[in-house]
Amino acid sequence: MAGLRWLAALLLPLGLAAQAPRSPEYDGVQQRLARGWNTWDVYSAAAQALLPEGFAIRVGLKHNTTLYADAFLPDVRIGLWGKDEENVFPGPHAWDGSYTELRLSWRGHDVLLETAHDGEDLVMLATPGALRTTLPPTLVVSTGVLWDRPGGAARAGDHIEFSNGSRRIPVYWTGTQQEAASLPLATPYFAGVFQGPVGVSTGHPRSVEQIRAILGRHRPATGGVPQAIETVMGWDTIYDPSQSRVISPVSRLWSVGWGGYVLFEWDTFFASTLAAVGDRDLAYANAIEILREAAPAGLVPNYARPGGWKSFDRSESPVGAITVLNLYRKFHDAWFLRDTFEPLLRWNRWWNEHREIDGYLVLGSDLGNRPVNPDDTAVGTLQGAKYEGLDNSPMYDDAPFDTTTHRMRLADVGIMGLYVADCRALAEIADVLGRRPEAVELRARGERYGARLQTLWDEKTGMFLNRNLDTGTLSPRMSPTNFYPLVGRVATPRQADRMVREHLLNPGEFWGDWVIPSIARSDPAFKDQDYWRGRIWGPMNYLVYLGLLNYDQPAARRQFAEKSLALFDKEWTEKGHVHENYNAITGSGDDVTSSDRFYHWGALLGLIGHLEDTGAADGLRAPAPRLDR
Repeated sequence: MAGLRWLAALLLPLGLAAQAPRSPEYDGVQQRLARGWNTWDVYSAAAQALLPEGFAIRVGLKHNTTLYADAFLPDVRIGLWGKDEENVFPGPHAWDGSYTELRLSWRGHDVLLETAHDGEDLVMLATPGALRTTLPPTLVVSTGVLWDRPGGAARAGDHIEFSNGSRRIPVYWTGTQQEAASLPLATPYFAGVFQGPVGVSTGHPRSVEQIRAILGRHRPATGGVPQAIETVMGWDTIYDPSQSRVISPVSRLWSVGWGGYVLFEWDTFFASTLAAVGDRDLAYANAIEILREAAPAGLVPNYARPGGWKSFDRSESPVGAITVLNLYRKFHDAWFLRDTFEPLLRWNRWWNEHREIDGYLVLGSDLGNRPVNPDDTAVGTLQGAKYEGLDNSPMYDDAPFDTTTHRMRLADVGIMGLYVADCRALAEIADVLGRRPEAVELRARGERYGARLQTLWDEKTGMFLNRNLDTGTLSPRMSPTNFYPLVGRVATPRQADRMVREHLLNPGEFWGDWVIPSIARSDPAFKDQDYWRGRIWGPMNYLVYLGLLNYDQPAARRQFAEKSLALFDKEWTEKGHVHENYNAITGSGDDVTSSDRFYHWGALLGLIGHLEDTGAADGLRAPAPRLDR
């Protein structure tokens, strides 16, 4: 034990402290997830990897030209924008990878790539589109071993064979091998002119017709929101070898840009919410893994990336307890509550101890936290505090910042509304676990902050408003976060009615063809349509929808759900895009490059419509406020 403490002390200044061990139940979750063929490799959506062996089969293209140099596409990425970059339309992707489909366009070449499982074997079929270039491309199917796993692949007559000493996997294809090509590959591969369908199979040879039959048995027959969510989460779920875990980062592009993966706090909890539609294990994995990233001070970080680096100075919106409680209500696994309760409790207490001013919660960035990420220039700054909330929201344009305490001196309605909901949900979890003292503590804290939040109600405006703590004045700027007192049932029924009638359904503020903007339409910053300055975000709509569930607003709730689903469907059906955010004037996500095209929380817009249509939303209502006596 002393040796382990010495090791932790050595690693902590580097941000590399080891995580707590997994419970047996959660270890079983990861073992069930991390097995078989799937798109585990974050660096290419056209690669299939086998877990636990790490053997990978990669599909790529070589563009052939009679002038200058040929171009080679070894990896396929979803969501790129450049003229010469690949454009991917992600098709159906089963939760377990038993079927995947994508359409690829690159330099005048079109490819349909389908994969499926046949028992423990993998089959793949690449089908070219009409030729739109002078020369047909070369299809390249390369093999290798990922993540420094033991074993290797080698040519063996008409096939390539993987072996690691305990398992042997032959790989066959139906193409015609061309003469040795000049390709930047150091592992065995098949390469041939791509003018017709080409099949790949493991285990034993299969014809194109046999592969088509297998694909036909696995291809999903229905569509709708559940399949859309399955597809989004399927493509965005990867394997992280550094911690031997399956996780669902926000998108593949974000993960590659951050060195292999990046987990953002509330984004990852929402990934759990989305996964709960069809994969309980994946829902549990995402909730538990973001909690396992908690910093030494107790906060669940704004971000966590490879190497153990994370935002030790700041957190994000506290949506963990409401997510965990809703998962328990659906699946009823008490071990999941036991695994998550302590980190959730530490995080809840952290907000109270580190972000309270005059009884209000504010945003901040703690300069003195250890360890320190030396390359994060936002630490201890106003921008760091904004990152704890909404990066560039107009609500913070004139907010005072205390350079001594490193806190924004703005009583934040949104954070307080979610925090009260967090207290009440966590208290209900404590009840289930028999943690009576903690339940009393949490309910009392929730009531105290709820009462303080009521002092931010402005009767003239009919809305809860942020308060400048230097001047004492209420801010007239309104965002969907001003509706978050509905999430924790802080608003009275009369207040909720005014908020909905006078603001949510007001076309001059939040209503319209596309809803709801991240700043009121009447705000001067709305015209910016830049990130949190006016654009529409799935998580905001989802949280406001959760708030509407707590009040007698069936008509507003129905309209809100229909409009959210319409926004999601617009680019999903046309382009296969699930955007990080959308233009509140046009409903487009493609109008700016700062909106990732395949960012999973965009699917929350579709989930709202699905919950409303199926009646499943009834189980998501917040616990009623009460004090333990």
